[in-house]
Amino acid sequence: MIIGGGPAGLEAAYNIAINGYKVTILEKDNEIGGNIKKWVKLFPDFGDAAEIRKAFADKVNKGNIEIQTGVEISELYSENEKWFAKNGNNVIYSADAALLATGFEAFDARRKEELGYGIYDNVITSVDFEEMYKTGKILTAQGTVPKRIAFLNCVGSRDEKVGNHYCSRVCCINAVKQATEFKELVPDAEAYCFYMDMRMAGQFYEELYRKSQEKYNVNYIRGRISEAAATFDKRIQIKSEDTLTGLPMKMTVDILVLMVGIESSASTTELSRQNGINGEYGFAKSLGLYISDNLTKKAGLFLAGSCKRPLTLPETVADSRAASVQILNYLKLN
Repeated sequence: MIIGGGPAGLEAAYNIAINGYKVTILEKDNEIGGNIKKWVKLFPDFGDAAEIRKAFADKVNKGNIEIQTGVEISELYSENEKWFAKNGNNVIYSADAALLATGFEAFDARRKEELGYGIYDNVITSVDFEEMYKTGKILTAQGTVPKRIAFLNCVGSRDEKVGNHYCSRVCCINAVKQATEFKELVPDAEAYCFYMDMRMAGQFYEELYRKSQEKYNVNYIRGRISEAAATFDKRIQIKSEDTLTGLPMKMTVDILVLMVGIESSASTTELSRQNGINGEYGFAKSLGLYISDNLTKKAGLFLAGSCKRPLTLPETVADSRAASVQILNYLKLN
């Protein structure tokens, strides 16, 4: 029984099913795919997200896999070496083992009121940018093509004010990707990325970062934006500090994009709490980072993907495969 039909849950389902076991996927949304549904292209190679979603969907088109969508699990528990999941209508599902693959939620930028999201029309999030990019155009709320756009990293991450001290891992490279995409659409416009530090630790990340500057003239400013406010003509004035020069600065942009970080999903937090595996920041806690990262202290309950911590998509897939091995070993021994 897999709770969550995103990349982690789908990859695990495939690997377990091809070994002869029946798998039920319980997905709260009306379609599978998880957060990848919101994206058009994936970093760092601008891979087509729709093709990747289709590849995952094709994998679970197997006889041993049952997919139930629109099923939000409210309770997860074990009795007599069996696992049970109950939804809001008190329908109960049972299995010999359960995998928590409940993914993540994007940080709610309204919690950073000083940045103006939900207050000013032309302050948007990175998720909103993707929705707009699907149309093939990036436009202001007034319907004009922006001449200057700013991207702000670490919104909801590495932030003591909101209580998230961790790095979300994906925001820096996603800002590079989106700034590049914007410049491809509007070559004559200006694009600025504000950052604390650029964490380009993944394969091809540094290369894309360099390309964004050398080919697309994306500008990078080290400094956090302290305040955003609307001007009389509906543009956004931002206040920041260039921490390389130590000088305060003001800039007016047509759109401010907040690169929102990763937080634990509500399902992850609640189901983890019920089973005593709740870790820091609401994520689920595994037995250990090194050789027990897919195991929990509850026999038969396993973890995969970003229900544990922020992970990139390739990391999620690899982690899901590791969870599959642990689940198969458990089923063979029990």
